[in-house]
Amino acid sequence: MATPSQGDAGKGARSAEADRAPTGSPSPSAGTADADGQPLLRLRGIGKRFGPVQALIDINLDVPAGKVTALVGDNGAGKSTLVKSIAGIWQPSSGEIIWNGKRVHLHSPRDATALGIATVYQDLALADNLDIVQNMMLGHEVVRHGLLDEITMEKTAKATLADLAVTTVRSVRQVVGSLSGGQRQAVAVAKAVMQEAQLVIMDEPTAALGVSQTELVLSLITRLAERGPAVLVISHNLNDVFRVADRIAVLYLGRLAAVGPAAEFDPASVVDLMTTGTSSRLMNGNGENVTLRGSGSEG
Repeated sequence: MATPSQGDAGKGARSAEADRAPTGSPSPSAGTADADGQPLLRLRGIGKRFGPVQALIDINLDVPAGKVTALVGDNGAGKSTLVKSIAGIWQPSSGEIIWNGKRVHLHSPRDATALGIATVYQDLALADNLDIVQNMMLGHEVVRHGLLDEITMEKTAKATLADLAVTTVRSVRQVVGSLSGGQRQAVAVAKAVMQEAQLVIMDEPTAALGVSQTELVLSLITRLAERGPAVLVISHNLNDVFRVADRIAVLYLGRLAAVGPAAEFDPASVVDLMTTGTSSRLMNGNGENVTLRGSGSEG
């Protein structure tokens, strides 16, 4: 996989041990760890089979806190299957999920939510007929003396949006159905933040958005990671990926073709990996070409 280089330093400090790899080695790196040397989420040997179809094969991936990890791949590469395995919708057929250093079993989305994993799907799962406050607090309403504490909930919603620098919303009492696509994404992300999610998964967050709305969402993703949570972004838009990603993981036919710091990739190499599972464009620490194979194993 892509080995680390000094070019990744601009994305923030990383654990030297986690990013160290033998010079010139074409084997995958172990991902990025947090200050304690342990990534927030670690997938080891994840496989998923649907009858005779092997959708995921031996996936090893680290998702560090405070960083944006972009998951890319062509249609049918296994992105949705992997995300649903992390979100507790499907249980892996093999391998293990390690959360904060402990092996966990996610039998349902409720289990994932309890750990602090929030998934913002393309449809956003927002109620168009409810306002922003009602959507953000749905299922977590504040009750006082047997009645909804509307004032507290409104203040909480306003504070969360302000903390994420969301300034395009006219009023938190605005009905969600009247919001633009970018504003709806902001509400969905703010809801995850308010629930103190440690990992926020965003599925195609800029799909079908205009230029200004895309800028809003990309800025939101960056600010979200700066707050400390891990962010896992699934996207087909490589321009967006290179705007926000600290790390890039490429899936090809159910295997992890490459993973590494975003600075180690360029759009052409990512396209190579997405379409063939290998690329000779990637460079190692000595500036030498490295051909990456879809071995599906990290360190």
